[in-house]
Amino acid sequence: MILLSVSRTRRRRLGVAAAAGGLLAALLTAAPAAAIPDPGDSPTAAKEVSRSDQAEARAAIKSGEIPGQDEIVHSANIEHVASIPKDVLSGTNSDLAFQGKYAFAGNYDGFRIFDISNPEKPRTVAQVLCPGSQNDISVSGDLLFLSTDSSRSDSSCNSTTQPATEKSSWEGMKVFDISDKRNPRYVAAVETACGSHTHTLVPDRRNVYVYVSSYSPNAAYPDCQPPHDGISVIKVPRKAPHKAAVVGFPVLFPGEGPDGGGNPGAPTNPGVSKTTGCHDITVLPSKDLAAGACMGDGILFSIKDPERPKVIDRVQDNVNFAFWHSATFNQRADKVVFTDELGGGGAATCNAEIGPNRGADGIYDIVGKGDRSKLVFRSYYKIPRHQADTENCVAHNGSLIPVRGRDLMVQAWYQGGISVWDFTNSSKPKEIAYFERGPLSTDQLLTGGSWSAYYYNGYIYSNDIAKGFDVLKIDDKRTDAARWVRMHELNVQTQPDYFD
Repeated sequence: MILLSVSRTRRRRLGVAAAAGGLLAALLTAAPAAAIPDPGDSPTAAKEVSRSDQAEARAAIKSGEIPGQDEIVHSANIEHVASIPKDVLSGTNSDLAFQGKYAFAGNYDGFRIFDISNPEKPRTVAQVLCPGSQNDISVSGDLLFLSTDSSRSDSSCNSTTQPATEKSSWEGMKVFDISDKRNPRYVAAVETACGSHTHTLVPDRRNVYVYVSSYSPNAAYPDCQPPHDGISVIKVPRKAPHKAAVVGFPVLFPGEGPDGGGNPGAPTNPGVSKTTGCHDITVLPSKDLAAGACMGDGILFSIKDPERPKVIDRVQDNVNFAFWHSATFNQRADKVVFTDELGGGGAATCNAEIGPNRGADGIYDIVGKGDRSKLVFRSYYKIPRHQADTENCVAHNGSLIPVRGRDLMVQAWYQGGISVWDFTNSSKPKEIAYFERGPLSTDQLLTGGSWSAYYYNGYIYSNDIAKGFDVLKIDDKRTDAARWVRMHELNVQTQPDYFD
């Protein structure tokens, strides 16, 4: 196994030919990017790259500037302890959730349950075939929640794809009973406007509220009409999940016009997505707060009344952010990290020409108290290793590493791998560890890499789009204290108070 230093990879100048060919201009001026490629039940198609890009990637591998095809490299303080390849579910791997000794891994074809009682020897417990694009996943008690964001012929797990223009088409939330981890039971389905790209749980004792994020309405879609300027709220009674139902659609972007009051996108703001809903929301129940990444806007809002969230502040970055994708609070709830998914997760944006501020994280301090709180921009963070132009790479899903007095985060970057970084100083974030594989191909841009990388009970778990389920262990004095923090359940978008 070869170890590459960060200082060495910082000097790479990959991507020159791509910029000359117009990739940079296309990313800056194209129509708003989709958040995640939504291929239905089919793999994302490979994208052709120029011969010069192919030659440059091969030369970079030969010189040792980037890892070889499928070669694993990492910093000295990271150990790769396990890797479980795909099995029955051959689709795109997506998000992760955790409960006790189990990890739950979403896949566009369904979901997989792993026994991680020994994290270095994870075992498959169950694989559930239930196709539906995204299959964003969360768990709470005996219930598992699964997002469907592609139009289906019905709500069953045997459904087929069907155009969104058909009134009978279905997409939304599915609910499973996981009291028997080896035999999950499908118990409820709730259709939601524009489907469910992602979802976020706001649990209480008797019910689980589900905030459903979706976007991109169209007048031709009977169940996804503009303006789509809010989120669907589902109430799920724990003891009667079959009674789950939408209880509201709070408008987060009130305003005139067909799309409400969100970011208008192009041509007013070239290269920025028009806000027609939210991509992802993270809630911090202990503080009654939520942060929303909503296409062209980032928002901070109160969830004191979970059925009626109230926006406190809203920010835009019309220079460097193309698509507000996800959000993470720090432990003290005085910062939010927003991610920008430039290129929709299917483009090569980790190179010198795109630069350090696009396709990056934006770090915001929360200044003030209560309803007077404001989001104040401090800096950007992007991995310091340039990738080949055959590698999709951009900021994606991550979680805190719980250490008192420090703001540490592990984060997925698709084929950019996994980055562990410190944003204790909001203005000077820095990487402290990394793990990555070499490009899937030097001939084409294939979609792959880590979709989600989360810290749970002493280990880092990653769901790699193409390769499978990875387990990493970090050995660093800056993160050692986190080993003593133990959680019974973790849905990263329902952010816990680790030290309560």
